[in-house]
Amino acid sequence: MAMMLDDEASDTELIGRAKDGDRDAFGQLVARHYDFVYRVAYRWCGRKADAEDIAQDVCVRLGRAIRDYRGGGAFTTWLYAVTLNAARDLARKSARESAKTEAYGGHALIVGPAQAAEEDPVDELWAAVRLLPDKQREAVLLVYGEGLNHAAAAETMAISEATVSWHIHEAKKRLKVLMRSAGEV
Repeated sequence: MAMMLDDEASDTELIGRAKDGDRDAFGQLVARHYDFVYRVAYRWCGRKADAEDIAQDVCVRLGRAIRDYRGGGAFTTWLYAVTLNAARDLARKSARESAKTEAYGGHALIVGPAQAAEEDPVDELWAAVRLLPDKQREAVLLVYGEGLNHAAAAETMAISEATVSWHIHEAKKRLKVLMRSAGEV
């Protein structure tokens, strides 16, 4: 007989129960963190359908990987890494299936120049962030998208705090260029 779980159960309790095969605990853990996984995936890829695919893939991966979770850091730090791995896997799969189109040029061709000009500046900024190299994109996503400080982002990315600061600095320089270019299109 499955134990009834309440919303007050900690992640640690739920993880322990899930490792022991408690499906209800696993389901509650997934439900509690699904929005986080989806948000990270969406900010990474920028497409609702892909973010949903990534989130679903993470849920499946968690079923197999939860037993390997050691609890050395915050569960969300580990979950963030699992989510980014799933996002990268989807990106590699997509790259093999089709050639990449230029982000702004392809978009303007699809929706037309008038509609492309009406885009929300925040959406344009996140589209530019998605053009950054992976480590810069991750640093920006963690610091500005998730609101982490540089130290927490460094722990999540398994790099030094100074390296996070450098990635943020380089990302800002690239984003200025990308946003200027987008305004000229």
